[in-house]
Amino acid sequence: MINEFLLKEFGDRIKQLRLQKNISQEKLSFLTGFHRTYIGMIERGERNISISNMAVFAKVFELNISELIDLKTINPNHSYKNYEIKSDK
Repeated sequence: MINEFLLKEFGDRIKQLRLQKNISQEKLSFLTGFHRTYIGMIERGERNISISNMAVFAKVFELNISELIDLKTINPNHSYKNYEIKSDK
C-alpha cells in the first residue's frame, strides 16, 4: 500500500498523544465522536483519515494540525524520503 509507513507513523502519533493524556480509546472515542474501532484502526495505521478528521483530533489534543502531524516527536529520525509518491506511470 502506498504510504503504509506514513499511516503507521501517524497512528503511532495519535496513540502517543492519547497515552500522554492518559485516556483510553473509548474515552477518545467519546471526545472525538468517532467509533472506538475507527480510532484503533487509525492507531494501527489501517486508515487514511481526512484533514477534517485530523482537525477533530487536533482540537481534542489542544494542538494545531501542524503540531498533530509533527511525526518527529515520535521518531527523531523521521524522514519524508521514506514515503512513496503515487504517480500515473
